[in-house]
Amino acid sequence: MSRENSRMGFCWLSDQEIFDMEQEYAASHYNHLKFCPREWKGVWLYGSNGEKTLDCLACYSAVNQGHHHPKIVKALIDALNGNYAGAVSNVVFSGARALFSKKIAAILPQLGSRFGDCGNKVLQKNGGVESFETAVKMCRAYGAMQKGIPDGLQRIIVFRNNFHGRTYEALAASTNANYKKFFGVRTDAYINEVEFGSLDAVERILDPFNTDVCGIIVEPMQGEGGMYPPSPGFLKGLREIADANDLLLIFDEIQVGLGRTGKMFAFEHEGVVPDGIILGKALSGGLIPVSAFVCNSALMDLVFWPGRDGSTYGGYSLACVAGIPALEVFEEEGLVGNAALMGALLKEKFEDIASRSKRVKEVRGKGLFIGVEVKDGNAFSYCQQLLKLGLFANDSHGHTIRISPPLIITPEHVDYIVERMEKVLVG
Repeated sequence: MSRENSRMGFCWLSDQEIFDMEQEYAASHYNHLKFCPREWKGVWLYGSNGEKTLDCLACYSAVNQGHHHPKIVKALIDALNGNYAGAVSNVVFSGARALFSKKIAAILPQLGSRFGDCGNKVLQKNGGVESFETAVKMCRAYGAMQKGIPDGLQRIIVFRNNFHGRTYEALAASTNANYKKFFGVRTDAYINEVEFGSLDAVERILDPFNTDVCGIIVEPMQGEGGMYPPSPGFLKGLREIADANDLLLIFDEIQVGLGRTGKMFAFEHEGVVPDGIILGKALSGGLIPVSAFVCNSALMDLVFWPGRDGSTYGGYSLACVAGIPALEVFEEEGLVGNAALMGALLKEKFEDIASRSKRVKEVRGKGLFIGVEVKDGNAFSYCQQLLKLGLFANDSHGHTIRISPPLIITPEHVDYIVERMEKVLVG
């Protein structure tokens, strides 16, 4: 089939040719499901024969708005046709970057209020892990500049089974031995064997003799670690500990922010506000890589002056052009409320399945961020079965089926998901 007579992506290549080509020329660093979508729209992925599969992964929350949202696509096309979409050095001002930064800052409450009611500022990057590293720089600089910790000795509290990315700095924070093996990762800058959800574990670290801690970075709900919400009061307790010990409290909401859990931000479930937040994924509706570190303006100005940070594509015009409508869609289409409603419905139906299944250990999550843990610990095998039934999901931490579809799903989509989960988990 030629390019001209089909709208399917790369239609002149067969699925098998794509499988073979990628295995020969691309690094094999993912455990692939044997599926090659050719078109994706809304909640659906379409194969080479037009067969459709419901996307229950949403690229790890990157497409909360649904695939190829028309408002975001139109903004990108207009910018490309209007010649205001390409890369221009960050040493000049950008209308797209200015407006996008303003929108990000405005959708958040005042961060780090103990540093003053002076607004929020945004430092844009590309992938989410870059913004994690920006948060690390912020914490360490604060420790040296404000707490007097000798530079190079600052340490940050993170949590067991965290996932902040796979760059060297994120690996140093990780507790996943497979991620770190043979990379010579040094972990002395992090205190990482801390149980997620345990305030006692955090307080034990902060004894009077441990004065080198400068910050706490935590996912308000763990995603890659197994889809775990925290125990009630955990985030509120971290806020109190951070304030009492003059630590920066940073929330990594790359996967759980932007409506995913039924609130615009996951920290809203406990009414806690961090000093800084890491955002990514759905910031551009899944069309252009973009992430952001956002914090109190006074903190941003304290640490980042000219020359202290930079990125050729951080704040890239096309990414900002996508990001502006991507944020507007949440309010215009009521995506946060829909995530709460559909998530509650889906979780209730999963719990019913669990009550009748010999295979399910636990159902957990909030909004459309749901994990179904299986007793045999091999969630990937269930994902393979689901794919054959027209449902695309992936495993989390090996033992849990991750269900995190776009936030635009309807009750009909919920029924579609539940029917297939029932077949695989109950029979």
